[in-house]
Formats: sequence, C-alpha cells, structure tokens
Amino acid sequence: MPADASSRRPSGPLRRGWTTGACATAAAKAAWQALLTGAFPDPVTIRLPRGETPAFALARTDAGDGWARAGIVKDAGDDPDVTHGAEVTATVRRLEEGAGVRFRAGPGVGTVTLPGLPVPPGEPAINPVPRRMMTEAVAEVAKAVGVPADAEIEISVRGGEALAKRTWNPRLGIVGGISILGTTGIVVPYSCSAWIHSIHSGIDVARAAGLDHVAGSTGNVSEEAVRRRYALPDIALLDMGDFAGGLIKYLRAHPIPRLTIAGGFGKLTKLAQGALDLHSSRSEVDWAFLAELARTAAAPPGVADAIAASNTAAEALAHAARNQVPLAALVAARAQDTARAALGGAPVAVNILVVDRNGEVLVETGHG
Repeated sequence: MPADASSRRPSGPLRRGWTTGACATAAAKAAWQALLTGAFPDPVTIRLPRGETPAFALARTDAGDGWARAGIVKDAGDDPDVTHGAEVTATVRRLEEGAGVRFRAGPGVGTVTLPGLPVPPGEPAINPVPRRMMTEAVAEVAKAVGVPADAEIEISVRGGEALAKRTWNPRLGIVGGISILGTTGIVVPYSCSAWIHSIHSGIDVARAAGLDHVAGSTGNVSEEAVRRRYALPDIALLDMGDFAGGLIKYLRAHPIPRLTIAGGFGKLTKLAQGALDLHSSRSEVDWAFLAELARTAAAPPGVADAIAASNTAAEALAHAARNQVPLAALVAARAQDTARAALGGAPVAVNILVVDRNGEVLVETGHG
C-alpha cells in the first residue's frame, strides 16, 4: 500500500476485494478442472478459509498436451493495493500418483532466498494459507472426477517483477516477483494488513539472520538518517510508516535486543502522547501536551502559550528552539516511555531518533 494511501480514501461504504492467494486458488482450480475434464468452469467458485464461496470470472484460458492454464484479474475492491488489476495465472500439470501437490514460481512470482519467512529458502513465495487453499481445491476436483490429487501448480503474475519493487520483497530476500499472500482470502479496504504483515515478516527475517539491532522508520528521510548513523544492513531497516504499534507489539512477542524508532518531530510527538497509530486520520498532535512539556522544562514566560497556539509541529519546535527549550528531547523521552510500555517487559532496548526534514538528527535518547 502506498504511504499516502489513506489520504486518498474514498468516502462512503468501501468495497472489499480478493487476495492474491484467493485469485491463485481460483485460477488453479479452473485450470485443474479443465485438465481433468476438458472444460473450464467460468465463473469458478472456491471456498475461503472462513467458509465464504466467492465466484471468479476467468480472464484467460489455455490448454495443451498435459497442461492447462487459467488467469484471474485481481480485484482488491477499494483498497489501494499494489497488485490491484494484476493478472494471476495458474498453470497445472498432472504428476505421478502419490506425488501430492507441488508449487512452482512462474514469471512474476518471487522465490524465497532468506530464512525467517513462512516458507523456506528455495521455495516459491506462496504463503502457507494459499498453498492449503489450492491443495484443497485440487483435492475437491480430483475427488469429483475420481482421480488422485497429484498436481504441479505454477503461479505467475503478469508484471509481477516490476510490482515487487514497490513492495518489501527485495528487502526480505524474495527475488523475481511478488508473493502470493492472504490468510482469509479477503482484502479489507484500508486495513493496511499487507503493510503490517510486511513489518512482521521483516522482523522474522532479521531474527533468523541473528541481527541484534533493527530500526523502524516513519519515512524515507528518517530511514536514511538511521542508515547513515548505524550502517545497518537493509534487512534491519523496517518501513514502519505510521504503524508503530504493529512493529512494537510484534517485537513484544518476537524480541530483538535493540530497537531504534526514527521519525519526524510531529509523528514522534503522537507516539509520545501514547498513540501507536501515527496517521493523521487516526491521531493528532496535542498542542496542550507540547505546551505542558515546555512548562516542565521551565520555558520562559509566554513560550508555552506560543507552542499551544502553534499550527504545525514545526512551528512549535521553532518556538522552543528560539528559547532554548529542549522540546525534541522531551518528546523523545516520552516516546521512549510509550514504546517501553507497549513492549510489556520484553527484552528490547528502545532508542528514539528525532529527525528534521533534512534528515539531520535533532536528538537521540540512546538505547534504554
């Protein structure tokens, strides 16, 4: 999901969509049925993990000696999903009896190269739930026809290699294309589940690599500041965005010894206030909070009032800087307190890095 996606959220009721895993399952089922019976079901109906039975129209069909292929155009509903409109294609072939179901990465689907993800290195980046959905769909069709459920399923995504560059896949060590994802089969608009899933996957990969320090950044500028300061490898740099809670809560259950949270003064003020979702639509800077922090630092007369009347976080910070009030340091310390509380005692030392718009570090708490 693009970083500014929520600002483009349409008004009114939002339409749900389908995951790449659901589309791959529908394509695989249609191709397998055509291979066994000679006819493509169109639309093709599948069963999702929670029991829903959506039907998918086929965008492509093809068959040859010992193989069949079907394609589904992914509809992500009203979610600004990077794979919306992508064509997910399954090519199936029969295998020897007893072989079971095997998966291959076709063009546009990535291959896992690093440990820590739900599937091991060398395997197609097709997650466990989509694999189970496809296996069950193959078994259902095979049972109806009276043949063994032994099949090779190759999943491809047209343009997937280019799409993957707009995802976390390169940083997670997934090469060659996108991942086939989804735990329910349904995309809930603006739930940001794919982004949060990527944060979790990034932590898993970092842990598997034995890293002892990761950094969550609110954007590119703060990430570059972290990169310069610590020389961390790419797999240690987690594109947290606004989802501080998604990062911290996962680390609570899957700790890494040191965490740096880096961001601009405004975003980290929200964290200091106790907010774990830092998006402008879900949390706001509390000017009275900043004014009270200034008072605790013995700000000169009138400065706290000027901060309280500020229109932007940058303006509040400027009032403080002109009067030698260490507002950024006070915010960093409170943000560190919020992160520690959310970690719930997990063995993770937290460091807060406040960065200005030019990427210069204003203050750093140190790990503690």
